[in-house]
Amino acid sequence: MLDTRASTYKKYLTVAVIALICVFIFCEYLLYYLVLIQCTWPTLDARKVDVSIVQPVPEETPVHAMFIADTHLLGSKNGHWFDKLKREWQMYRAFQTMVTLHKPDIIFILGDLFDEGQWSSSAEFDQYVQRFHSLFSVPKNTHLYVVAGNHDIGFHYAITPYLNQRMALEGDGCFLCRPAEIALNKIAAQLKCAKNTENSCNKDNVISRYSRPIILQHYPMYRESDEICNELDQAPDEIKNIKFREGWECLSREASEQVLDILNPRLIINGHTHHGCRRIHRKDIFEFTIPSFSWRNKDNPSLLLGVFSPNNYSVSKCYMPKESTEIKIYIISVLCIFVYFIIKCKLKQNRHYLLKFH
Repeated sequence: MLDTRASTYKKYLTVAVIALICVFIFCEYLLYYLVLIQCTWPTLDARKVDVSIVQPVPEETPVHAMFIADTHLLGSKNGHWFDKLKREWQMYRAFQTMVTLHKPDIIFILGDLFDEGQWSSSAEFDQYVQRFHSLFSVPKNTHLYVVAGNHDIGFHYAITPYLNQRMALEGDGCFLCRPAEIALNKIAAQLKCAKNTENSCNKDNVISRYSRPIILQHYPMYRESDEICNELDQAPDEIKNIKFREGWECLSREASEQVLDILNPRLIINGHTHHGCRRIHRKDIFEFTIPSFSWRNKDNPSLLLGVFSPNNYSVSKCYMPKESTEIKIYIISVLCIFVYFIIKCKLKQNRHYLLKFH
């Protein structure tokens, strides 16, 4: 009789363990597919075509691009091993699921790839880079580009030539600013040549065909705060009204106006604040700020999907699983499995006492 009871309890325990394993697989793997399969590529709206740009030829298919920001891979100083494991698995699973399901042509990561990049030694930075490539590996037909952020090489006033080479524009005399202005003006001249509005052009112009540029950077353009933002992934209400410091939370007003004047972009995409925002400059220049890709900085992270042609574009947000949702699934599932195990054991025990009594 004792052997029978022990065997029954062991059976119940086995069922409970199998159920826990199923919950784990669902939360750490299947949940990402269930949520991210709902994301779709935006479609180009013919009404928004820039008629000043030459129509693309049929061979020029639209480019499908994915944008993420602020992955903040933890380093040796601030990262607890479990925190590091959990956050990196979340980013790895979300990234690889998106690549598998939606197959972007090109992917951009807009700065703060690392959390402690500016403090890392050469050996630590090399390890950082290896971890980055293992988490954000892409197929051969997908191109991956990254933008440096302040956590990668420091704020602009603290950047050294070594840090800059290993991996700004502020208009305040830092060693990077003058070369950045020269580079911007050179790009502007090349754009004018491609548009045939510059007389001093040569045949070696890098840009063979004109379209309004898209600016990808780490810092947002100048804004007073996130108070103007109205997105599902916006900053929490308690910090939305906190004023931004120019050159810290956003570009300076001067630098922002300079970039807009020189390049006249059609779209600006950036990160840095860890929260989502959308705004418009000069009537037709949209700016999207992407929240952090990591659960460590954002409970409801998102990424941006975009379809681009020389004379048109369309973007849409893709929301990833919430960390709070996953935690709730774990808590409710564990409680249900525990209650199931206790009830089964109690019923078996009561049945045993009834049989013994009779």
